[in-house]
Amino acid sequence: MLQPPQPKSKALSALTAEAAGRAGRAAGAVQRVNFIDEHIFGRMQRDRVPHAGLAGDEEFARRAWLDATGRIPEPQELRAFLADADPQKRAKLIDRLLESPGFVDRWSYYFEDLFRAGQRMGHGLNLFHYWTREWIRLDRPYNEVVTELLNQGGKTSFSFPGGLYFARDFVKAKDDPDAPDGMDLLNIPDTVDEFTITYSKVFLGLNLACISCHDGRGHLEKVNLFLTGKKRQDFFQQAGFYGKTRQIMNWENGAQANTEYTVDDEAPGYDTKSESILRVPRLGGQASPKFILGGETPRPGRHERDELARILTGHIQFSRATVNRIWAELMGFGIVEPVDDFDLARYDPKNPPPAPWTIQPSNPALLDAMAVDFQRNGYSLRKLVRTIMKSSAYQLSSKFDGAWKDQYATYYARKYVRPLTAAELHDAIVVATAKKLSYASGDRKVPMVQQMSEPKKAPGEVQGFMRIFGQSTRDDMPKKMAITSLQAMVLMQSKMVNQAVLAMENTRVDQLVKQAGPDSALVEDLYLATLSRKPTAEEQRVALAAVGKDRRRGAENLQWALINSPEFVFNY
Repeated sequence: MLQPPQPKSKALSALTAEAAGRAGRAAGAVQRVNFIDEHIFGRMQRDRVPHAGLAGDEEFARRAWLDATGRIPEPQELRAFLADADPQKRAKLIDRLLESPGFVDRWSYYFEDLFRAGQRMGHGLNLFHYWTREWIRLDRPYNEVVTELLNQGGKTSFSFPGGLYFARDFVKAKDDPDAPDGMDLLNIPDTVDEFTITYSKVFLGLNLACISCHDGRGHLEKVNLFLTGKKRQDFFQQAGFYGKTRQIMNWENGAQANTEYTVDDEAPGYDTKSESILRVPRLGGQASPKFILGGETPRPGRHERDELARILTGHIQFSRATVNRIWAELMGFGIVEPVDDFDLARYDPKNPPPAPWTIQPSNPALLDAMAVDFQRNGYSLRKLVRTIMKSSAYQLSSKFDGAWKDQYATYYARKYVRPLTAAELHDAIVVATAKKLSYASGDRKVPMVQQMSEPKKAPGEVQGFMRIFGQSTRDDMPKKMAITSLQAMVLMQSKMVNQAVLAMENTRVDQLVKQAGPDSALVEDLYLATLSRKPTAEEQRVALAAVGKDRRRGAENLQWALINSPEFVFNY
């Protein structure tokens, strides 16, 4: 018998309890820094749920660097932070990291994964990459960014990066056109359907895939209560906002140019009886655009895609879905899970669903408060990340003193560990070992994978390494990959690791072995560079014994062992 998947909160709760362990000291009261803390700790206080204490400086620092910049701290920067006696040093560190180039690298990579900026974007990929980095760097209002993703058109590979988001969802109809202009190479209604499903998942947190083929009632009662009240007709009308939009896969000199696209608005409208390649036959119905949440229609005389962008980004569900995604990225899992499958009939505690359904969000009041704050702050992603990271809820330790219970998980009573992403792990190895690497990204060379426009252009071994650790192909929506024994074996045997820890070519070990000074300083430097903390007394004793026998070989083996430790591959 098929079993439903384990809730993400429960899985991370179990992983954290095993990986992080106990604090060894009682958790004291924490300061409530902002409205997030009022909701998180107020709920725990009301329901008598205990929580972890604040993380120590070492634990917090590595977490903050990884979450803000996607890489671990350089040891000299970490030393400066640890030695700083300023009581506001954490807030100042967060501010500094969020204004750093690393923030642009990490969050551009995140959104390029989310927007599936891969080979289907053709020659426009580098343009899209540059555009994404610029709006992240400038902290452009996210509603404006999404508006461009929904309403841009033209020759997308060269001029209009936002139009590439629609262009990459093309559904090919044939290899050779019947008409000289090649406009029949694509099935436009299917392309519109695919994109409607895509943007609804990403920007509204709604999975409309099922009702693109059939009515919800009689099909979705065990999946999504809200969608049982929706019909295929509702999907047709949501798709109708793109009814006049046409995508052309360029046909030049008698051959496909499927790396170039043109998006315009010259189509006659969404055809509810058109042939489908991907779905059951369309049997007709209304195609006039109508927003699936609330039923708003375009204002007379206005461009329909402009109207979609206005209606969608102005709806509270857009802000809920956005802050829920960022919360999940920083806190381990969303207040609503899965993040792209909200059930709005189970959202409001004041109007609870019928049994056996339960309220879906773990803390709807917090999610709504963050959504409203996101709107009030001009849809600033940087301010959203800053608000979360400066909260005491974010800064709790992953260690928990006392008996942990799974029911504590959705209270965020501790910080949950997560495996590093493939790109984070690669770049953490680069920082830890100081290995000089160079990858092509457009017309420049970069040392970090998270700076690349196209991860598939990394060397073959790096591609294989990242694929095993869950790197998205950017053809499908990104997914978190389960931990496997293959990953452990690859990390132990990878040339990328084994060569980077050698004392040669000015690597970290090479620099430290050549420096004068006691072995104890070398050991401490390797721990700070690799695990972002100083060694314990027992770890120092074991490491000194190895380094004392052979300084060079001992240092190489020590860093290899640290990289292969569970502590290196998790964000605590």
